[in-house]
Amino acid sequence: MMTDQSATDQFAGLPYRPCVGVMLVNAHGRVFVGQRIDSRERALRGEASTGEGDAWQMPQGGIDDGEELRPAALRELYEETGITAELVQVLAESREEYFYDLPPELIGKLWKGRYRGQRQKWLLIRFNGEDSQVDLNVHNPAEFAEWKWVDPELLPELIVPFKRRVYRQVLEEFRTLI
Repeated sequence: MMTDQSATDQFAGLPYRPCVGVMLVNAHGRVFVGQRIDSRERALRGEASTGEGDAWQMPQGGIDDGEELRPAALRELYEETGITAELVQVLAESREEYFYDLPPELIGKLWKGRYRGQRQKWLLIRFNGEDSQVDLNVHNPAEFAEWKWVDPELLPELIVPFKRRVYRQVLEEFRTLI
């Protein structure tokens, strides 16, 4: 049986997956979060998962090779929410990348075992549209089962534990701009 430390040591040489995150805020200063379909379904079946069964997250995803940050953010936002670039305004970009490691039991299993975690740049984006313009079914398959607007201070408690530090850092950086 592999211990948590030996799993961490075994995958220490793996890179971090380059990603972008979007803190999407509405006119009332509330933040968009979605509940991932795949995580909720695994939890309902009682299968092992990333612990995201009842977790909510902001839109985020991988940056494709050669893709710039802002186009990647707007692509991910559209794929996960159906919100187009015409409905938003980019307010800020994080000063630095934020990193998180996967828990030892997930390293080597997620993302085809190629990454130990993620390195993320975040954008703060204002949604200028109507809630009726959110369409979770634009991407096939859809990534989120449900969505809602939440008070920014709730974000760290809504996400899986291993991503909470990053959510706190992003919230702290963007708090005055929300």
